[in-house]
Amino acid sequence: MNFEDEKDYIMRIIKEAVNVLFSFLLGKTYVSVEQELQNHYEVSGQDLNGFLEMIDSGDINEAENNLLTNMNYQDKHEVLAASLFYHYVSEKDSRFLRQHNYSKEEALDGLQQLMKKAGYDGLTNIWE
Repeated sequence: MNFEDEKDYIMRIIKEAVNVLFSFLLGKTYVSVEQELQNHYEVSGQDLNGFLEMIDSGDINEAENNLLTNMNYQDKHEVLAASLFYHYVSEKDSRFLRQHNYSKEEALDGLQQLMKKAGYDGLTNIWE
């Protein structure tokens, strides 16, 4: 497996983990992360789209810190919104992420930590 294949593999793991999390929390078969990005999710009263715009502008670490600082890990909608954050980051190419001091591995780790803090650490075994 070469370096880029490994990055794509991480992206697929994150996407699958988000799909599983959505299915588990919403209690139904989940089909598409892309559709969920069009919904209006909020974390601590801030629209998810604002965080995604920060990612696009390269402020990934700041966006992640802001996202997680006041997040309510018991609110499943906030957990879902945060999972979409990590999914969105994972779709960025490795070069963009490197330029902004982030990586797909960090996104995977962030998603794993999110799931653990929210009490869904049993779901993290899909990539272990």
